[in-house]
Amino acid sequence: MTELATREAPARRGPLRRAAPALLGYAAVRALGLLVLAVWSAARGKSAHTLLTARWDALWYARVAGGGYGYEVRLPDGDVHSDLAFFPLLPWLERLLHTVAGLSYGDAGLAVALCASLGAAAGIFAVTDRLHGPRAGVCAVLLWAVLPVGIVQSMAYSESLFTALAAWSLYAVLTGWWVTAGALALSAGLTRPVGLAVVAAVWTGGVASFVRRRSTPGPHGAHDASHAPRGPLAPPARGASVASRALGMLLAPLGVAGYVLWVGRHTGDGPLGYVDVQTGWRNGFDGGWAFACFVAGRFTSLPGALAGAGLIAGAALVIWLYVVCVRQRQPLPLLVHTGVVIALALGASSYFGSKPRLLLPAFPLLLPLALALARLRVPRSALVLGAAAVASAVYGAFWLTGSGPP
Repeated sequence: MTELATREAPARRGPLRRAAPALLGYAAVRALGLLVLAVWSAARGKSAHTLLTARWDALWYARVAGGGYGYEVRLPDGDVHSDLAFFPLLPWLERLLHTVAGLSYGDAGLAVALCASLGAAAGIFAVTDRLHGPRAGVCAVLLWAVLPVGIVQSMAYSESLFTALAAWSLYAVLTGWWVTAGALALSAGLTRPVGLAVVAAVWTGGVASFVRRRSTPGPHGAHDASHAPRGPLAPPARGASVASRALGMLLAPLGVAGYVLWVGRHTGDGPLGYVDVQTGWRNGFDGGWAFACFVAGRFTSLPGALAGAGLIAGAALVIWLYVVCVRQRQPLPLLVHTGVVIALALGASSYFGSKPRLLLPAFPLLLPLALALARLRVPRSALVLGAAAVASAVYGAFWLTGSGPP
């Protein structure tokens, strides 16, 4: 069995107990981040609660939750910022919590984000544990928690919700639960436009599974556990019918396609209506040209040059980690998901300050680092992660009370 072969969880430990160290560690890191934010924002005369629930995208989501779609802002330069740019699942959940629990829409969004971030941590652990074992799973979760923009995971934004849906959809693909994978991909597609990455992963996994099923020895190409390869895309021992694979693949694109088509009908612009909405925000896809020009423009002064060098280093690190993931032969659905997330994040033509948070769902990039940490002695890995947690908490407070995530 190769290093990337699927690991079976010991029967004596239930899933929750197995994931408990990762979830407790994640909760501790996020609690530290929120504590530092509370102290930092109070020292600057700002409200941490307002920063988490009522700024930037959080306001747009809350407005959709409270009044539905139809709000737009016309800027002096002619641009039109429409709330149709924001996908509906988070506002739906905010409205549900507002109705059931009486929370404000902002607080409801925060509650969804906090719960979803734990769900995302559990999903990241499940994927990593299946591929590399529980110790690497804990390290992967903590690495995701200590990312410099990790504070976004605790904001009334959709990143945590989307990452949770994406991670569990990928886990369902790896375990052969195709209908579940498709349903989660559908939900991810109702959360963010990058839901396309999850759809692509489900379709890639489905096609690969069909091919492997046909090439596996056995009667009529059916799975024969005694001869089938053991790996993340091997047909599960319990078997998965062709119908379940096809249904999962059919469900996967319905979320993102349904919302985009609805926007087109709502605006009267047809299938390209959502593209027009994004154009009003000056947000499109140009393969990274605008981002490259933005970085080049930083080198006109010394402070700007340092920032530009940092941006280049960050982009290079992301690409290098992806190459390592390919060399380590991550399962194809994970590579496809990560590749699409990276392409959409780095290739977007505006909102350059948002790119770090747009990369949060690309958690498979952290697996090589998690493996390296898992090989260290516990005190050393704890020291590295502890220092990173403190740095992340300080940077998150500084960032959110300053420019923050647009």
